[in-house]
Parts: sequence; C-alpha cells; structure tokens
Amino acid sequence: MKSETSSAKPLVSERIPFNDLTIQWGEISREALRDFDEVFAKSTFCLGPQVDAFEREIADFLGVVHAVGVNSGTSALHLAMVATDIGPGDEVLVPAHTFIATLWGVAYVGATPVLCDVEHATGTIDLADAKRRVTSRTRAIIPVHLYGQPADMDKVADLAREHNLVVVEDAAQSIGAQWNGHCVGTLGAIGCFSFYPGKNLGAAGEGGLVVTSDAKINDRLRALRHHGERERYVHAEVGFNYRMDGLQAVVLRHKLRHISAWTEQRRALARQYQAALAGLPLDVPTIEHQDHVWHLFVVRTPQRDRLREYLHRAGVETGLHYPVPLHRQPCLQFLSPERDMYPRADRWANEGLSLPLFYGMTPCQVDRISGKIRDFFLHGGP
Repeated sequence: MKSETSSAKPLVSERIPFNDLTIQWGEISREALRDFDEVFAKSTFCLGPQVDAFEREIADFLGVVHAVGVNSGTSALHLAMVATDIGPGDEVLVPAHTFIATLWGVAYVGATPVLCDVEHATGTIDLADAKRRVTSRTRAIIPVHLYGQPADMDKVADLAREHNLVVVEDAAQSIGAQWNGHCVGTLGAIGCFSFYPGKNLGAAGEGGLVVTSDAKINDRLRALRHHGERERYVHAEVGFNYRMDGLQAVVLRHKLRHISAWTEQRRALARQYQAALAGLPLDVPTIEHQDHVWHLFVVRTPQRDRLREYLHRAGVETGLHYPVPLHRQPCLQFLSPERDMYPRADRWANEGLSLPLFYGMTPCQVDRISGKIRDFFLHGGP
C-alpha cells in the first residue's frame, strides 16, 4: 500500500525510507552482472542451470530435500494446494490477519477458506480458535510465519495429527527462522516462500519457492510449474506456467550467500528498537515463538494514524501490514464471515504500524525514529 501524502510541511529534510534495496544490490552487483551476461549468452532465461543451482543451494540452506523454484509466492501456495489434492468441498484453515495471497491458492482450487483469529502477541494463527473451526470437511491448515516469527508449530502439528490435516506453511516472510532447530517451511508437508523484492531474500522482481521432503510431491510440483509436463509435449494433468526465471535465480543465489549476515543485522536493529521504545504506551514486538528474522518491525497503538502522520512529517516512511483483514475484504464476502468474530485480527489491522527496518539501515536512523516516537507520546511532538 502506498504511503499517504500530506500537505503539512515536513519537520526535517532528511528522509528515512521504509526500505532501501540499493544497499543489497551494491554488495552483489559486480558478481551478479557477470552471471547475467552468462544467462544472456546461453539464453537460459526460463529455468535452466541458474535455477537448478539456486534450488540446490536453497535446499541446503533450509535443510530440506527438494526445492522447486517458481515465479511467485502466490504461485507456490497455489501449487501446494494442487499437489496435495485440495479441491471443491474441502476446507482450509487460514489466519484472518495476513496478506491475501495466503488465501488465493485455496480459492483457486475451489476449496473453502475458513478464517481463524490470531494471537494477541504475534499476529500468527490462534490454534485454539482454529481447533474450534474444524469440521468433517477440514483438510488442511496454512500457518503463516508472520513478520519473520514462526507460528506455534508444536500446536499446529498437534492439531494436524488430531484431525489428519495437511500442513502447508506460508513462510513468505520468514526465510531462515527456526522452530526446534529446523527452518520454517520444512516442518509441514509443503513450505512456500516468496522472493518479492522487499522480502529478506528478495529477487529483482517476482519469485517464489515450494519445498518438500516428499519425492512424489516434488515430482508433481516440477511438472505442475511447467504446464503439467512430465515429458516433452506430454501433459499428464492441467498445469501452469509458473517457472522461475534464470535472471531471478542469479540475484537470489548471490543474495543467499549474504542472508545470514543480513539477518543478524536485522536482529541487532530490532533489539535497538526494543530498548529505545521500552516504557512507551504502545505494543513493541518481542520474540514469543523461539526465533525471529524481523522481516517487519510492527508496533501497535490506537493512535496509529496520528503517529504515522507525525512520522511522515518528520521524514520517516512507514508501512501498514495489513490494514484490511481477510474477513473485511470485499472480494471475500461470499464466505459470509461474521465480522466481529476476529477481534485480535481487527486490532492488528487497526493499530499496526511497520517501522523502517532493512539491511544497511544505521543505528543512528533507528535512534532518530525512536526519538520521534518518544516525542510523540511523551511531549505531543515539537
């Protein structure tokens, strides 16, 4: 969502962006451009050796057997539904507070999304609420590892065993986060990742990944992403054009080599925010579920809109993730959700404000932002 503009005069001239991807590009550009030349020289634009290499490297990083590169995280979630035979008549448990792409795969296959409320502290799926919504038609659950923090995968696993549910993890925002020593995305039947540019591991455009330890699911995913083709021009089932581009694989391979160091810097910046904002009348995110890779740093306050406008005037760009929960989306009213059944999702939507946090951001920038927030709450601003 685009930031709102204001006619008010800015309080300072120096702007702090919500994200700055040029810093990452500066670290990889020389080597990446060399590999771009190779892709062009060999015309390996769709799939090809760069994608093959990226799949091997990301599988090793995540500790999973099979990794299948695709053209977006949305495509990854769609293929996960198809590959696990979810379809019309089936129900899938989905948190009400997430980006809408989490739900698209369910809708694309004709299954019914069943929305669940989220935890107060993390915004991840509330497993007690999810359990209450299980019926004889429930086939799967999609826990979202939101903002960089895992959902409670022990409780997800318990619920899945009790009701024989397929677990499809939406790890789009949490690459490298761990649960019980294992990377998120590798704990269910299938894990789905997004490489949208602003993600912790971002492409130079769109990109996604599906991972699994099941050889049969892997074979089917590879066919499905390539028009359902298992041998040349023979299509065993309806497939899709969801292939990863070779140029995107180049960018992702080079960024993957830095991701651990980049993540540690994000963690350090998050700790600095936590210390600087302590004691103010707003909810500051903490690590509730074992690990956090801090894709987003989301604070909450009933004065969210006023604080956002104040920071905008101070030259600080912020984000909203996500201001309209799924049960209030116009396109999902066919689900006939009772709008007041998701109070915690509503609170996250109404009060959440994403502060700048990106690789290459400086401690001085965090200090400046934190100081402006303290001024807002303690002194009403300048």
